Amino acid sequence: MATVTASLKNGTAVDIRSRQFLWRSDEPKAAKGVDSGPTPYEFLLGSLAACTAITLRLYATHKDIPLTGVVVELDFDRVHADDCLDCDDDATGVIEQIRSTVTIHGNLSAAQRARLTQVASRCPVHKTLDRGLQIIDGVNFPDATE
Repeated sequence: MATVTASLKNGTAVDIRSRQFLWRSDEPKAAKGVDSGPTPYEFLLGSLAACTAITLRLYATHKDIPLTGVVVELDFDRVHADDCLDCDDDATGVIEQIRSTVTIHGNLSAAQRARLTQVASRCPVHKTLDRGLQIIDGVNFPDATE
């Protein structure tokens, strides 16, 4: 469905390739990087934000809803479970959360606004992150001599 390849360059800079696209990720100077691109978490947030905006656009186009724009703002943070108002009572330790604010523009009826509010949290990336996913790890050592 999707494939990317990330190659470590100088320091913490990583070149990422997908299809014909090439972009860079890095860490900020405070984290011993050179700040030559967004951090991996910023890319994660960007994926979710882009998917949310695209899903809203496709839905609005399909339903002839007069959507004129979407702005998705996401913040990632780690909070202590006992400070988390939206967490299960039995949660302990630290919880990673994404706070989302979606601003939808257009001359929309109350019914359209209600439906777009539902659609905003139903993009494929949101569903994947919300459900969790399985990661199957593999590591290769092509230069090993023993």
